[in-house]
Amino acid sequence: MLRMCVKPLERCLGRRSGDVLLWHNDLKPHASGDFSIAVVQANSNLEDQSQVYTSPSATYVGVYDGHGGPEASRFVNSNLFPFIHKYASEQGGISADVIKKAFNATEEKFFQFVKHQMSIKPQIASVGSCCLVGAISNDELHVANLGDSRVVLGQKVSDGRKDKVVAERLSRDHNVSYEEVRKEVESQHPGDSPVVMYCRGVWRIKGIIQVSRSIGDFYLKKPEFHRDPRYLQYGNHVPLKKAVLSAEPSIISRKLKSQDLFLIFASDGLWEHLSDETAVDIVYNNPRSGIAKRLVGAAIREATKKRELRYKDIMKIERGIRRHFHDDISVIVIYLDREKGTSKNRKLGFTTAPMDIFSHNEDKNHKTVEDPLLAN
Repeated sequence: MLRMCVKPLERCLGRRSGDVLLWHNDLKPHASGDFSIAVVQANSNLEDQSQVYTSPSATYVGVYDGHGGPEASRFVNSNLFPFIHKYASEQGGISADVIKKAFNATEEKFFQFVKHQMSIKPQIASVGSCCLVGAISNDELHVANLGDSRVVLGQKVSDGRKDKVVAERLSRDHNVSYEEVRKEVESQHPGDSPVVMYCRGVWRIKGIIQVSRSIGDFYLKKPEFHRDPRYLQYGNHVPLKKAVLSAEPSIISRKLKSQDLFLIFASDGLWEHLSDETAVDIVYNNPRSGIAKRLVGAAIREATKKRELRYKDIMKIERGIRRHFHDDISVIVIYLDREKGTSKNRKLGFTTAPMDIFSHNEDKNHKTVEDPLLAN
């Protein structure tokens, strides 16, 4: 039925030979292996941002899933890694404390930016971003996150007969759809009931937002914003006794082991459609080159099945409208190889996805060849 509805859109938009809302970098080296990155845009303005920094001694990974607009995720994309570099240099290396300081500094700098922008764009007080960061150095992995982007480890295990791979989630989803997160938020606001509400089929803080931690969203953190007359012209008054969202990251640190094969960092647009185990199986059972793109394709195919469509159908739908079918999706796969120190890997490098995929691909001004990994 829905496939029939796509036909008029196709006549209006013309046929496309590939997904003009997809960007990918199939395989590049980092200090201890390879990585693959892919992003697909669904919103009118891409709200996901993602990046990988590589050096001879360290690899940093960032996935930032914005909401309410692209400003917060773009700001984090420009500022978080420089703060990590700054504090790591001051403290003699990467650590959980370094990452926490970088998160706090990014939040504070964005707060100052929002205050400055309020007279021009009051609604910026309601813009925020989830923030997922991984740092690998000297065989140690640090993961920090705010919100519901996620990192999953693919780990090799043996059952005595043959090796297989299992999925281990390394990050914690700060989303009130989980009962433990609802209880955590409610316990922090005993005199502010109800702080978490069930509305429109999902649990939300103050009936507005699902994530309990983020960068930005100052109208839910700072009384001066949610009472500001300039903001109230664009948003509803939200009665707050104290901040209902936090920018305190959950951080885990662990030594990498020989059986740790790869890490999948992704925004919740991927995890809405693929389980941890399914994503790990896809990575384990397919070639490295283009693996992030393959995961994006698998998620979109799952999304389209629910609407009786195919990926080919969804590629004909414009950004903005496409958000009704799936979210922006960012995926970074980091392979963890034991062989280190090769000349190709001991380089400085910085890979960041385009700020807006549609604009980037339009600027390329050439026809896209249909990709067999995405065709269905």
